[in-house]
Amino acid sequence: MSKEKGLTHIRSVLPKLVRAINGPTPIEQRLIDGAAFRIENPDAAQSLLFQHTVLCQTYLPFRDPGDEARTWERLNGNVHLKVLAGEAMHPGQGRLVPIGLPFGPKARMILMHINQQALQQKNPEIEIQSSLSKFVSRTLELASHGRNMRTVKEQLARLSAASIRLGVVKDGHAITVNSQIVSAFDIWFPKDERQRVLWPSTIRLSLDYWESLKAHAVPLDEDHIARLSHSALALDIYAWLANRLHRVPANKPITVSWPALHGQFGQGYNRLNNFRAAFKVALKEVLTLYKTARIDLHEERQAPRISLQEGKYVLREPPAKGLTLYNSPSPISRRP
Repeated sequence: MSKEKGLTHIRSVLPKLVRAINGPTPIEQRLIDGAAFRIENPDAAQSLLFQHTVLCQTYLPFRDPGDEARTWERLNGNVHLKVLAGEAMHPGQGRLVPIGLPFGPKARMILMHINQQALQQKNPEIEIQSSLSKFVSRTLELASHGRNMRTVKEQLARLSAASIRLGVVKDGHAITVNSQIVSAFDIWFPKDERQRVLWPSTIRLSLDYWESLKAHAVPLDEDHIARLSHSALALDIYAWLANRLHRVPANKPITVSWPALHGQFGQGYNRLNNFRAAFKVALKEVLTLYKTARIDLHEERQAPRISLQEGKYVLREPPAKGLTLYNSPSPISRRP
């Protein structure tokens, strides 16, 4: 809060005054309602979505990287994600045309839904037509027609056309998946935009991805995902914590520095301060829903310390803190 001659600057309090007068924003109200529902209905059944563990540690682009971007790569410790944009046969042009990389909240949520359907049906070939329309209405909270559906189908097309490389080292073993997630289907729309958008009746997961998903699927609360659907960063933080916190040793909390968090989540943020501000907002939204998560948030690097060593004064700079993670229950009350 900025001060001048002992007075608080009006610009630092004006947003709080406006919020107090107008009440919560629609996003804030959605998060509050989600938290209240779980408190008031602790035994309510949870609908589960699933994400591959690699995509709970490395992530798709937040925003459209542009048509010229044909490769996306993220590395986090011993986990590596590489996505290659694909091509698809165009019915009008009679040739293969480039399809862009999947990006944003919708791509993440559509993939979670596809994973859910395959695991629930215990089959890599799944009926998708009716379930995806319901998912768009229920979880994405979009009208199941018109421009909204075209946007969703565009991300489904990008996911289906892309090739994906998943790599992870676990228990001394290196696991690599080189495949497409979704096998071929018709991704094109009718020429008349007023016509109803038709989904494919079935899609098939590639065998490599399907086998890897069965072994490395992370369950997520569908209601939480729906309430975080406005933010790719919040979705990624939620998936990371859901995958990570219950595996933190009970008596050995783990501290993750701000530079490490920036390397994992900071795509598009060149300055650490800008990333820290955005991360704190998204984390607050996640923790509004994930009430059992035990985390300490450290704002900034501590001041350097001067110590005397072998007759000389040495300047020692403490490591930059970020988050301290403690062993916490999964957001899924009954793990599958």
